[in-house]
Amino acid sequence: MRTAALRRTGRLLAGAAISCALLLTACSSDSDSDDDQGADEPATTSVSADAGSSGGRTEASSAPDADSAEVVATGLESPWSIAFHGQTPLVSERDSGRILEVSAGGDVREVGRIDEASASGEAGLHGLAVDDDRLYAFFAAGTENRIVRFDLLGEAGDLSLGEEETILDGLPTADFHNGGRLAFGPDGMLYATLGDTGDRDSAQDEKALSGKILRMTPDGQVPEDNPFGDSLVFSMGHRNPQGLGWDDEGTMYASEFGQDAWDELNVIEAGGNYGWPEVEGIAEDGGGADGGGDDFIDPVQQWSPDEASPSGLAVTDDSILIAGLRGERLHQVPLDELSSATELWTGEHGRLRDVVQAPDGSLLVLTNNTDGRGEPGPDDDRLLRFTP
Repeated sequence: MRTAALRRTGRLLAGAAISCALLLTACSSDSDSDDDQGADEPATTSVSADAGSSGGRTEASSAPDADSAEVVATGLESPWSIAFHGQTPLVSERDSGRILEVSAGGDVREVGRIDEASASGEAGLHGLAVDDDRLYAFFAAGTENRIVRFDLLGEAGDLSLGEEETILDGLPTADFHNGGRLAFGPDGMLYATLGDTGDRDSAQDEKALSGKILRMTPDGQVPEDNPFGDSLVFSMGHRNPQGLGWDDEGTMYASEFGQDAWDELNVIEAGGNYGWPEVEGIAEDGGGADGGGDDFIDPVQQWSPDEASPSGLAVTDDSILIAGLRGERLHQVPLDELSSATELWTGEHGRLRDVVQAPDGSLLVLTNNTDGRGEPGPDDDRLLRFTP
């Protein structure tokens, strides 16, 4: 396990991050703003730390360039999540509540629709996850968030949904900071991200589910080895985490929206506390109310929100790729050097919501220019494919 080394890496990031902070453009100070806090503002040019430091080093790159992306599908409406059933990608649409399948030739058809999904602000139909022949979905329904599952019926090109089964309901919801990512871990458990839903202090309350990453059995029950006893909480102190993934060694990563200063890439430990709202970004940056952070785990990477606003992430054999909304780029972080990053596609495709690795090893990326904060082109939104 890399925990001790990663903690040291996070501490070393602080020195370079302080100097970078003077050069980075801050985003809106509205604490109740949306997940990317001003998507119409242009992305700033990233600042590279000294190559000899450990601090959030970012290198600009033109590869893959715009021409290297294959357009798989067009005309999607506020797409949010991609999950695979066999070789077939399934896509959720936040506002319509539709679940779509995309054929190898780019044909898009509706598999089903969650009529109870409530589209309001950032809330609606969010994450999808597939386990064997069952589809799991996370969505806002009025005054709560729910996780449900369906049997996937039929074959590719003619898929449909069986009867809806609720496995978890009563989760807090809001028009912003909803989290909403679903993913099955290598342990066979279902993980879900839940933002602070506007209740900042709840992220530090072990009894609250908001501001947390949750871990449950496929039936929505509490696993016996969860870190907080009879609780779904796996980690705490999160503002709005939206990306989840694991490397081949079982290390878990999550991307998280910050507020005014720092977005984060975190290595997630069972029972870990990631600081929000006491700390935003690396504790030594003074991100917390008192500048402290001995009890909090530092991120291994941090970016200004105008360069990132990170949503979905994918973990490949050698790197982590993170989709950026306001930043309109992919961040690629090498697994063997978590303190460095490369920027891909900056400004080429607009806002990016999700990135996943397909069974054939290629990467699929969802644009998100029709979500009310982007500037959609004639074919938006699109599902793109590339091989890094």
